[in-house]
Amino acid sequence: MIEKEDKIGRSAMLPPLPERMRPRSLDDYVGQRHLVGPGCILRNMIENGALSSFILWGPPGVGKTTLAHIIAETLDREFFTLSAVSAGVKDVRDVIDRARSRSLFSHALSPILFIDEIHRFNKAQQDALLGAVEDGTIVLIGATTENPSFEVITPLLSRCQVFVLKSLEAADLQVLLDRALKTDTILKERNIRVVETDALFRQSGGDARKLLNILEIVVDSFAGQPEAVIDNHTVTSCLQENVAIYDKDGEMHYDIISAFIKSIRGSDPNAAVYYLARMLDGGEDPLFIARRLCLSASEDVGLANPNALLLANACFQVVNSIGMPEARIPLAETTVYLASSPKSNASYMAVEKALAAAANDKTTAVPLHLRNAPTKLMEELGYSDGYKYAHDYPGNFVDQEFMPKGLEGTVFYEPQHNKHEDVLKAYLERCWPKYYSKKDQKG
Repeated sequence: MIEKEDKIGRSAMLPPLPERMRPRSLDDYVGQRHLVGPGCILRNMIENGALSSFILWGPPGVGKTTLAHIIAETLDREFFTLSAVSAGVKDVRDVIDRARSRSLFSHALSPILFIDEIHRFNKAQQDALLGAVEDGTIVLIGATTENPSFEVITPLLSRCQVFVLKSLEAADLQVLLDRALKTDTILKERNIRVVETDALFRQSGGDARKLLNILEIVVDSFAGQPEAVIDNHTVTSCLQENVAIYDKDGEMHYDIISAFIKSIRGSDPNAAVYYLARMLDGGEDPLFIARRLCLSASEDVGLANPNALLLANACFQVVNSIGMPEARIPLAETTVYLASSPKSNASYMAVEKALAAAANDKTTAVPLHLRNAPTKLMEELGYSDGYKYAHDYPGNFVDQEFMPKGLEGTVFYEPQHNKHEDVLKAYLERCWPKYYSKKDQKG
């Protein structure tokens, strides 16, 4: 908190810069144009007043809480908020009871219940929400940094849309920086000169809250001086001297998990185990770590070592069964195994390319010979006509086209050079020499 003398000389406490700069309307909201830009889904929902329950999934500091407040303010809805860290089933039921009792005496629109860190709610707490969400007693807005598919029960997830928020880009961070310097009550009174922003933006990592916290730390370091200079050296020096302040909201959590995954990807088991120890020592949820290991096994090790995913999944099951402190051992075993395994992101790259192709052409018809023909009419229309059953041919393979029109010959999966994928590539070369040629294989 910052002290500032008011007009009659009293010392008034001002909130931190991120809170002072919190936008109050969509016009002031920075980032997430794919959701709140003109004609986009959330803006349409707000402008039409057709609000339904949804979950905001994205990294910290990208505006999840802010967006929930803006929606409530714009639509003039009563707003309840709970933190999944401290709220229990009783708190959930109290809010629902209050919403129902008010609906008996007025025709007001359903209130919004905002639950921060909804991924921390257990099954019983999430079950308590189901009826009220389904019958419209409340409109639920959940915020999470974790994949809702893993953390939110299926019945509740099926009643909510999921909107993915992205880390802010450099242009967004520049807008926030300029706005803070020009409009903030404290900063606009200071002589602040911005020389470089590389370190400032890099250290913020696309997180608006982190950006503004760092800015405040740097400016405060020039207290009593006529000018505050923001450059790469100053930002780095201030953060090294103010680690506790910089991480006061536990944001280093995300830096350490990033270093953990990148160490595994970089095949450094020693660094990976070190960052694992940092997380365990800091009280990190071991299941959170185990889930990240499963993702790393698929994304970074992949088909270079198919056993990696099996071990990672087994690790998740064991950690879930035994808990800490014993869980540290299978976590360490899996971490070392993944870091020491050969790497391939070929499957990850294949699905990313395929998703891009699917997004660009959502209407391409499935070829007739690949369609099922359970009825006479479908047979007459040519469904399944010309399909060749692979097992009727030598080697259980026959050359036929599976891609829809316009995508014929497209290659999404490109095997990388390692023991396991060399075998896969050899098979694909035999089946599809026109797509997978030996001359492309690198020794």
